[in-house]
Amino acid sequence: MGVGARVWEQDYRRRLLLSDAVVVLASVFAAQWLRFGAAEQDLHIEPTRSLGFGIGYTVLSFVLAACWLAALAVGGTRDPKVFGAGPAEYRRVLDMTLLVFGLFAIVGFAFRAEIGRGYLLIALPIGLVLLLLSRWLWRKRLHRERLRGRNTYRAIVVGDPEMCVRLAREVCGKPHTGFRLVGAVTNGGSLVGEDLAPGLPVVAGYDGLLDAVDAHRVDALIVTSTDSVSPERLRWLGWELESRRVDMILTLALTDIAGSRIHMRPVSGLPLIHVEHPEFTGHRLLEKRLFDLLASALLIVLLSPVLLVLALLVRLDSPGRVIFKQRRIGVGGRSFWMFKFRTMVEDAEDRLASLLDQSDGNGVLFKMKDDPRITRTGRWLRKYSVDELPQLFNVLRGEMSLVGPRPPLPAEVEQYDKWVHRRLLVKPGITGLWQVSGRSDLSWEESVRLDLYYVENWSLTSDLLILLRTVKTVTHPQGAY
Repeated sequence: MGVGARVWEQDYRRRLLLSDAVVVLASVFAAQWLRFGAAEQDLHIEPTRSLGFGIGYTVLSFVLAACWLAALAVGGTRDPKVFGAGPAEYRRVLDMTLLVFGLFAIVGFAFRAEIGRGYLLIALPIGLVLLLLSRWLWRKRLHRERLRGRNTYRAIVVGDPEMCVRLAREVCGKPHTGFRLVGAVTNGGSLVGEDLAPGLPVVAGYDGLLDAVDAHRVDALIVTSTDSVSPERLRWLGWELESRRVDMILTLALTDIAGSRIHMRPVSGLPLIHVEHPEFTGHRLLEKRLFDLLASALLIVLLSPVLLVLALLVRLDSPGRVIFKQRRIGVGGRSFWMFKFRTMVEDAEDRLASLLDQSDGNGVLFKMKDDPRITRTGRWLRKYSVDELPQLFNVLRGEMSLVGPRPPLPAEVEQYDKWVHRRLLVKPGITGLWQVSGRSDLSWEESVRLDLYYVENWSLTSDLLILLRTVKTVTHPQGAY
């Protein structure tokens, strides 16, 4: 990376290290105080409680904190490659935290140390939640900086004009990724000086690539899939960039594939990219079902007063049923009754035909921003998506998941192209990528792309992240009508 990139990276890593240290130390000593009381805080002077081999809990807290911070460092949780985008940073924090506590439990058992289980069971959730929260806050700050054009990587994209434009469209549409394209290098020199896309001038042909790298002081060179750059030239280019401390990034023609499914298989010096199949069966699906079952049951119990109040508001606002049932298509094309709080007048379905020509939807779905069938309470319920809370019972019954593709109507499924039916390979969800990415404001193509991306790449970690993003979407609603 260039000098500018290295400066902000080092500063960002120091800030992460400082916040990690504060969180970890606060968590372990808070657990010690909560488990043993204020008197135990003097263990460093005269321990009143010791382990089997005479180590006080204050010493243990320092050892646990040191091991925890070391694991976070060794596990690459502060690697610049995971700054700002994707779930890899959160996953590494989670993995290293669980590893440390697992090892402590094993070592304690092996040495028959009388480590209080309550101490570890308090420190683990407090520390993990605070670590993830602090990383999320730092990430949001980094995103704001990148929207202002700071803390970014200057990059040149190399390849055929069409591929350069495609990559520029993706990168420019997602500034939080941190790449700022300063130009393109493409075949021939006839296009030099022209713009392939707004803000993407052609700065050189292939022969002038290194001169362009030096002139524009770039941090990274992004090479799109192209037949114009031979393997030998690519290897030579890598050597030249190494001496300049410029990263070389190769893109794949594959799109919408999560990084967790992509693995490198070097064979005789030839890097082969192995793409794992999506998982629709097995232990991961069982884990997802257990999480859905426990989480939906817990949420129903906790939210039962809210559900009762909302039901009363619906009943008082307009005559009719409190719960609206509608046929939806679930996993494998099987239909089920989906539950929602009623947000429209009782005869809303009968009045639909007269409103079809006023749809604000995306061509397949009927949506109307000022639908006259929506009740006063219903408009508020829809705005904050709380009309969907009864779907927790669908999750409990196994018809839906907390996170998944949007549950389609039978009429929608009849219009599906063959490849869109892949949405039906997993259970539909109360929330999903479509919910946290614009909802009704999305085009049909974009909503399908998001659903298919989820189907191909889902994981329990991504589900948790989507649920967290859903909280923000509900409190700051957009595209809900």
